[in-house]
Amino acid sequence: MTDDLNQVLRMRREKLAALAEAEIPAFGYRFDRSHTSSEAIALFEAAEEAGTLDEDGYGETVRVAGRIVAWRGHGKTSFSHIEDGFGRIQLYFRRDDLGDAAFEQYALWDISDWIGVAGRLFRTRRGEISVQITDAELLAKSLRPLPFGKVEIDKQTGERTVYSGFTDAESRYRQRYADLAVHPEVREVFRTRSRVITEIRRFLDDEGFLEVETPALQPLYGGAAARPFVTHHNALDQRMYLRIADELYLKRLIVGGFERVYEIAKDFRNEGVDRTHNPEFTMLEFYQAFADYSDMMDLIERLVVHLVQAVHGTDTVTYQGEEISFAGPFARIRLMDELATSPGPSRGFA
Repeated sequence: MTDDLNQVLRMRREKLAALAEAEIPAFGYRFDRSHTSSEAIALFEAAEEAGTLDEDGYGETVRVAGRIVAWRGHGKTSFSHIEDGFGRIQLYFRRDDLGDAAFEQYALWDISDWIGVAGRLFRTRRGEISVQITDAELLAKSLRPLPFGKVEIDKQTGERTVYSGFTDAESRYRQRYADLAVHPEVREVFRTRSRVITEIRRFLDDEGFLEVETPALQPLYGGAAARPFVTHHNALDQRMYLRIADELYLKRLIVGGFERVYEIAKDFRNEGVDRTHNPEFTMLEFYQAFADYSDMMDLIERLVVHLVQAVHGTDTVTYQGEEISFAGPFARIRLMDELATSPGPSRGFA
């Protein structure tokens, strides 16, 4: 395996040297992109619907850029797929359009390289919207291949099936950049998380809460029962701790006269690590004066409903084939009563 990998790396460096000898830049500075992949596809579909394609079935000329994720050569023609942050689009290269010199240059390109192209949009005989290339340039040569798998996309439903070469869970978590590069559905999880945080802020701001920042480096840690990370403040010659919770400083702000405060912040706990427990994690805490736990339960219910509707556009979510409704009101239960009646290994509450 090591010999094979070394051979792949060596071949890519040989192509890099060939590019340099031909005075072809292997790492471009910039590229003027007119459309993302999804925008280009939408542009052609709109032209089809409006009947504005030319007599040969071509649409507008676009400039798109992305990472090469597939390449298929057929003599004087080649097909490729590139992916950007918004999807993928097929490219069609013809020797007759590009000339011998340019067409032969593409033999120095590899899967995982970044390229920028220009060309007219059209639909192939198999029905896939593509770009017929009139100009192409290398933007960044990939010297280490990414573990792309085979991708099949259902033309009717658009459903994507990936036969991935990068499936080991531990490797995917340790090399998150590679996981993101080859699994677009993982990128969507990150986007969803970002939308959730944005909507949390919008909801709490509308409820009259003030977002604050409290110290991450503290002389005394508290607000939870956890082992802290310990460090030393040289100027003060004092032991310091990374916070394990936001609670105590937020409560000081309540004492100081702010009636509603919240913080979305990094906390740190120097304890066990696994796929679902990270020593560095993000926590939301908020506090409100003149309220009790019933008021906070109502607030949490409204927050959850708001997040589901804002992110998914509905209060019903399908998870692992099961529909879950987040429409209120939520059931209110007593913790000790629930523990006493729930099945489990412990019978201490029965």
